[in-house]
Amino acid sequence: MRTAVLRGLYVIADTRLSQAHSRLDTRVAAAIRGGARLVQIRDKRPQPDIAEIQAVAKLCQHYRIPLLMNDSIELALQVGATGVHLGQGDASLREARQQLGDAAIIGITCHADIALARRAEAEGADYVAFGRFFSSLSKPEAPPAPVEVLSQAKQQLRLPVVAIGGITPDNGGSLIHAGADMLAVIHGVFGQTDIEAATRQYTDLFTAPRNDTAAQRSP
Repeated sequence: MRTAVLRGLYVIADTRLSQAHSRLDTRVAAAIRGGARLVQIRDKRPQPDIAEIQAVAKLCQHYRIPLLMNDSIELALQVGATGVHLGQGDASLREARQQLGDAAIIGITCHADIALARRAEAEGADYVAFGRFFSSLSKPEAPPAPVEVLSQAKQQLRLPVVAIGGITPDNGGSLIHAGADMLAVIHGVFGQTDIEAATRQYTDLFTAPRNDTAAQRSP
């Protein structure tokens, strides 16, 4: 089942952030070595570098790590990605499924709205994402989400639940304890000098004893 892989650290490589450093595939490789279970490329440039993205796609295929594209079904098809992550203003889940096929992984942002998540489940999403939970460098204007929405989602949905927004190794454990199956991180991984080490700080949260995880609190 494709949703069986949807637990652990979900890294989002924003090409605007990565341009100032080394090659994108090199940076994604470091995150995979650190234990990332799912990779998304977030490319908001007017003209995406297809060769750069295809290099990441080839890397993910080698390591058998799913690769999703942010927003763009067309780009996902072009580079041979595993699937796509959709916002509420993007193409419909039904359209994405028709174009990408039954095997694709398709997730959608639901902010803090359980009703949106229930609709997404009914329409065939593979996971739903909630957030932002803390102050976010990527989307500072995004409305905040209460941690309680994660436990509500786990009670009402059968889909994997993703938490996103300002997540650090210090506050991420509280989100896992509340019900998050995956933590989605951008700057906490790709904004760091040692990407592999930064990734391991997050992946360790998923193997921490329950008492340790439960004891963590957001700052």
